[in-house]
Amino acid sequence: MARIVVAGAGVIGASIAYHLALRGASDVALADRAEVASGASGKAMGGVRQQFSTEAEVRLAQESIGFFEELGSPFFEQVGYVFLATTDEGLAELEARAELQRELGVPVESVDASLISGLNTEDVLGAVACWEDGVAEPAEVTRELVKRAAGLGVEVREGTDAREIEGDVLVVAAGVRSPELWPDLPIQPLCRQLVDVGPVASLPPHLPMVLESESGFHFRRRGDTLRLAMSEPSPRWTDREEVDEALIEDWRGRLARRYPQAAGAPVVRAWAGLYDMTPDAHPIIGWVAPGTYAACGFSGHGFMQAPAVGKAVAEELLDGRASLDISPYRIERFADGAVFPEDLVL
Repeated sequence: MARIVVAGAGVIGASIAYHLALRGASDVALADRAEVASGASGKAMGGVRQQFSTEAEVRLAQESIGFFEELGSPFFEQVGYVFLATTDEGLAELEARAELQRELGVPVESVDASLISGLNTEDVLGAVACWEDGVAEPAEVTRELVKRAAGLGVEVREGTDAREIEGDVLVVAAGVRSPELWPDLPIQPLCRQLVDVGPVASLPPHLPMVLESESGFHFRRRGDTLRLAMSEPSPRWTDREEVDEALIEDWRGRLARRYPQAAGAPVVRAWAGLYDMTPDAHPIIGWVAPGTYAACGFSGHGFMQAPAVGKAVAEELLDGRASLDISPYRIERFADGAVFPEDLVL
């Protein structure tokens, strides 16, 4: 059996290593130049949703949700994902996406957002929710995957460049650093930030992830705090992980309007991380050269899709084909231009 070296001990690399070992691969190394979950996986929002706008992304998310359910609390809280629409156009788009999702088997339903305790819904024209979705702790999930992989015999090497380890197959799963391992990967870093505010009194234990469809502003509960995020008005195409203080104040104002009991909640911390963006916001999964396989470019969705990706990659590496169709994610699609952009990049 070939020796497989996985570069990157974030959630994607950890999931691949775990699923390789689960399928009987006996010679697998998982390497990271820093530490487990030290990159984007340790800085992520932690949302887990199936509500995407393209079939390919929905399928990955569907395949992953069972793994998160198996993990359960405290790793994953199945509190749901609620999308709010405040304009006629936004509501029409929301309903059209929900119809596609339902056709693919995602249990999305129209809901009365006013039933969510504490939520200001005066301007809300409609809402949809999937209660199978929820929130998770990315760093902890990543470490759990690494722990399971190590328990099955995977060699875990922190502080190590994967290229220093002899192997027959190199799996490039290093996020924004993946092009350093294979320069032809069309990946660019996009700086995004998050902020935790609190404590907020009397937060409902099952408060869902709440997302404003038109603006992209969203928040989730984490203990007695709320974690805020939003698509930025001017994308920051940079590898510098910098916090924009003006955005923090804007988001706090949005939170005060949407969830009044959190008005004035102080900032606990703010931080920035990097999305590994591709031209169409879909990942690159597959062989890029003899002996080199890529699993990167997840454009902010890697955490929630990692279980499915790990399983599919392990199947393809060991069996020659995956049970899940990952053909839409081949790098060759960029030769003629990608044609299925995902528009729900949060």
